[in-house]
Amino acid sequence: MLKEYRKRKNISQEELEKLTNIDRKTIFRIENDLNMPLLDTFAKMVIALNLTDKEIALEVKNSIKANKNTFKN
Repeated sequence: MLKEYRKRKNISQEELEKLTNIDRKTIFRIENDLNMPLLDTFAKMVIALNLTDKEIALEVKNSIKANKNTFKN
C-alpha cells in the first residue's frame, strides 16, 4: 500500500529516497512486499508521504492480517 500512497502523491522512489535517506532498493523491496520495514524506516516513509492516522492504521491492520495468514498452522 505504501507504493499506492507514494504514487497518489506523485513522488518517485528517487524523490522518496532523498526525503527519507532510505536506499531506493530498500523502498522497492518494501513496496513489493519483499521486506517488512523496521519501525524507524516505516516512520520516515509515513512522515515523507504525509500519511494520515487513518491511512497508517489501515496499513498496520493489513500488515497484521497478512502476517496472521502467513503463520497459520
